[in-house]
Amino acid sequence: MKKRIKFIGFLFRQEKNASLQTKMIKVSSGERITKLTVHVADTQKKREKGLMFVRKLPENEGMLFVFSGKTYGGFWMKNTLIPLSIAFLDSDGRILKILDMMPCKEDECPTYDPKLFYHYALEVNFGWFEKNQIKEGDYVTFV
Repeated sequence: MKKRIKFIGFLFRQEKNASLQTKMIKVSSGERITKLTVHVADTQKKREKGLMFVRKLPENEGMLFVFSGKTYGGFWMKNTLIPLSIAFLDSDGRILKILDMMPCKEDECPTYDPKLFYHYALEVNFGWFEKNQIKEGDYVTFV
């Protein structure tokens, strides 16, 4: 339980202005730790925009979507220009599911649904999790 409070507390200590806050996280896979800089999308408006219209995402950067409680449902790639991978996390930062998503410039875009409840979602460049040997069951924490 202490881990969960630390995880959530860190996210909500940030300043609440219109710009995206940047935080450093680490993804632990066994003894291996990979650091990643994330932009925090912690409001409905920021979550809806996500990485739309972004032409390039640096290799070790991503976006962390923060929800106020458990949520259910998928993500879509409307107006997203680059392929992404997404990890869905529980309240403790454990990776529950990883999906790969393709850009969509059409009016109707597919939904990438993990078919489970989650508290956070982490988007990174397509294949980043696989390249860094990160899998379901691994953990995301803050530096």
